[in-house]
Amino acid sequence: MVKDGYKFAAPPLLLGIVAVLFHWNWPGGVLIFLGMFVVFFFRDPERTPPPDEDAIVSPADGRVMEVVEESLGGKPGRRISVFLSIFDVHVNRSPVAGRITAIEYRTGKFYAAMRGRASAENEQNIFHVQADRGEVVFKQIAGWVARRIVCWKSSGDSVVRGERVGMIRFGSRVDIWLPEGVEILVRPGQYVAGGTSVLARWK
Repeated sequence: MVKDGYKFAAPPLLLGIVAVLFHWNWPGGVLIFLGMFVVFFFRDPERTPPPDEDAIVSPADGRVMEVVEESLGGKPGRRISVFLSIFDVHVNRSPVAGRITAIEYRTGKFYAAMRGRASAENEQNIFHVQADRGEVVFKQIAGWVARRIVCWKSSGDSVVRGERVGMIRFGSRVDIWLPEGVEILVRPGQYVAGGTSVLARWK
């Protein structure tokens, strides 16, 4: 479990146990259930990236919402958007190995993460990673429920493919921008797992 999860899970679990001891079974059961759900939400399973060095892995667990043409800083490329429900693992991972050249935090709205405008207008944290084959950019995007983006890295850090870089609490979205010359291997509606599912390959 992610370390931060203990402070969220402990209060309802302890209060629930106390309530049950005093025979307040119904509220105690609700509190214990809530605490167990928080433990479930903050789970952090180990992931092993595929051995293919050309593979670009998903930065998050969730369902692919769209794959669209999109320019970034005047450079043509494509954006893949992944929606995370509250039942998905919310730890985010680097899709490639490389060096983080910049991390940009932007304040913004809290539209539902499934809405297209969330990609540009919602609160977000943007990672620029320079890999051997080119630059990859991915965003942690807060949604209507998720209002807390956590980042565990700093600009200048080196990362390996599939390495944990942060998390978003309680439902969210992650976008990844890939330059031209990358073969996209996923389609909208497909479920992907962070750190293991291959979104694309360098050609």
